[in-house]
Amino acid sequence: MSIDPRAVVDPSAKLADDVTVGPFTVIGPNVEIDSGSWIGPHVVINGPTRIGRDNRIFQFASIGEQPQDKKFHGEASLLEIGDRNTIREFSTINRGTEDGGGITRLGNDNWLMAYIHIAHDSLIGNNTTMANAASLAGHVTVDDYAILGGFTLVHQFCAIGQNAFCGMGSAISKDIPPYVMVSGNPAQPYGLNTEGLKRRGFDSDVIRGLKEAYRVIYRSGLTVDDAVTRLRELAEKTPEIEELITFLEQSSRGILR
Repeated sequence: MSIDPRAVVDPSAKLADDVTVGPFTVIGPNVEIDSGSWIGPHVVINGPTRIGRDNRIFQFASIGEQPQDKKFHGEASLLEIGDRNTIREFSTINRGTEDGGGITRLGNDNWLMAYIHIAHDSLIGNNTTMANAASLAGHVTVDDYAILGGFTLVHQFCAIGQNAFCGMGSAISKDIPPYVMVSGNPAQPYGLNTEGLKRRGFDSDVIRGLKEAYRVIYRSGLTVDDAVTRLRELAEKTPEIEELITFLEQSSRGILR
């Protein structure tokens, strides 16, 4: 273990033997940090917080602080961070609340640039990218491989589907289906995230099927329920459309259209 002598680590915190902690960092009680993680200088980590393996947390980040919720009165809540995440300067990730399930969770292999804010009870999947100053209000869900451009703002209780792309400065107040690209304030749909899907290895036949699914949702004039019926037919040929169907059926705020 490499803990700078100028750092302050609570005796009850549990750090793996090879964790590195930089100068002037403060790690409070009820914090667990697993093997290979690097905590830079001037970081504050409060608990209960569990941090997995091989994470990199840069200077001035605030991790596991109390939620910014006036209903919070010190009840038990948790922040869980998985493995191999990069959390850059001045990012803030708050613990959960009792009303919201008690947990904020960040999965694996996520890339959080500077000034990111993840509020209480938000659930982030794996391999997401959040560019500088993207902010999530409470109870937000972001699925795998979603990309949030710089200064994206997401309203509480919104969901962003897998492989979705939100352009710089997007203001999002409804759910964003998987594979869809949005931008603007307020955000509007601008087609399929074709380039992102190509980078992920989706072949041309699948992308063609997803484009047809996009047209059904956004260009056909169908209600969401009727669009789902049509999507079920298309999913017989393009199984990836099932992800869209599930998302539409589970959307609580309604999708951005």
